[in-house]
Amino acid sequence: MENIYSKKACALDNNLKPTQETVDRILNYSKALSVMNTKFGKFENLLN
Repeated sequence: MENIYSKKACALDNNLKPTQETVDRILNYSKALSVMNTKFGKFENLLN
């Protein structure tokens, strides 16, 4: 295990750039997500 974590991370890979469709999907999901804090706990609602 120590060998895995002691190596330096690679430089940023160009293949990791998300497409515009992926970015839009994540943004739309975050806009639709509603979190309500109550005395009973947290409730997450997806308002779609």
